[in-house]
Amino acid sequence: MEIIKNGDVNEAEEAAVLEMLGEKHAGEDIYKVELTPNGEYVDVKYYTHKRPFERIRRITGYLVGTLDRFNNAKAAEERERVKHGLAR
Repeated sequence: MEIIKNGDVNEAEEAAVLEMLGEKHAGEDIYKVELTPNGEYVDVKYYTHKRPFERIRRITGYLVGTLDRFNNAKAAEERERVKHGLAR
């Protein structure tokens, strides 16, 4: 993780910020933290990598990500469904 100090930030403040980020944002992939002194406070800006997003749909009563495991009957049922879209 890259830590950028925009001014005079001491080690105790840096450690406190990193601990807080670790507690509040556990599991997020934080790759950069910017610390900027602002009077008695330290402004914190952090950047995370985007996580991959998998679309889950409810099709014919099942929650699925892809249709590759459907048998021929379920695949046909999905193809024959009326699909609704947004009117523009």
